[in-house]
Amino acid sequence: MTARLGQFAKYLVLLVFSFLALYPVFLMIASSFKTNLEILTSPLGLPASLSLENYKLVWEKVNVGAYVWNSVYVSGLSVLLILFLSSLAAFYLSRYPFRWNPYVLFFFMLGLMLPMKLAILPLYMIMLQLKLLDTLTSLVILYVAGGIPFAVFVFYGFFKTLPAELDQSARLDGCNGFQVYWKIILPLMKPPLATVGIVHLIGVWNDFFYPLIFLKSEELSTIPLGVLTLFGEYDTEWNLLFASLTLSSLPMIVAFLFASKQFIEGLTSGAIK
Repeated sequence: MTARLGQFAKYLVLLVFSFLALYPVFLMIASSFKTNLEILTSPLGLPASLSLENYKLVWEKVNVGAYVWNSVYVSGLSVLLILFLSSLAAFYLSRYPFRWNPYVLFFFMLGLMLPMKLAILPLYMIMLQLKLLDTLTSLVILYVAGGIPFAVFVFYGFFKTLPAELDQSARLDGCNGFQVYWKIILPLMKPPLATVGIVHLIGVWNDFFYPLIFLKSEELSTIPLGVLTLFGEYDTEWNLLFASLTLSSLPMIVAFLFASKQFIEGLTSGAIK
C-alpha cells in the first residue's frame, strides 16, 4: 500500500509539473486564434472560432516569413559550425596529448568565464572594420565564437569516457586521425551532440541582443527583433503577436522532438556492434 501511494505521489508531481510547463504553450496557441478584443476580455478562455486570419495577417503584414528564414539560416549555420569545430578541437585535445594541451584547454575554458557581451564595443569595432555590420554573417561569427567554449567542455568530457581501444582498432584497419573521428567517434556522439545542439539552438534562436546591435536593415531581422514591430507606443496587436510567437516556436519544438530521441540511445550503442 505504501509503495502504491509513493508511486501515485510521483505521478501526481509529474502531472503538476507537466501542466505548469505545457499550459503556457497551450495558452499561446489558443490566443493565436483569438481577436485582440477576446484576448483583452478573456485572456484565459478558449477562442470563439479556429480562424487562421491572424496567421494570414502576420505573414503578410509583419513579413514573418523573412524573419523565420533569417533565424533558420543564422541558427542552423551557427549550430552546425559549433558542433563541427568544437568536436574536432575536443577530439584532438583528448586523443593527442602534447606539452601545451592543458593550456589550450584552459584557453577554451576562459570563454565560459568571460561573457562576450562585456566586449560588445570592441566586437562592434571589429565588425565595422571587417565591413560585416548589418549582415547575418556577423551574427554567425559571434554565436560560433561564443558557443565553442561550452561545446568543447562537454565534448572533451565525453571523449575521455570512450576507450582508446576504439581508436587503436580503427587505426589497425587503416584509418587515419580524421577517419577515426568521422567514422568511429562521431557516430557515438549523438547524446552530447543533441545536448549541445539543443542548448545553442534555443539560445541563438531566441537571442535579441546581438541582432539589435549588429543589424540595421529590417529585411535582415531575426524573429525576436522582427516581433518588436508589433509593440506600438500606444497599442499592441496581441493577436498577431501570439500568432507570430506560435509560428516562431514550431521549429524549436520540432528540433527538440527530433534531438530528444538521441538522449534515449546508449552512449556506446554502436561500439558493441
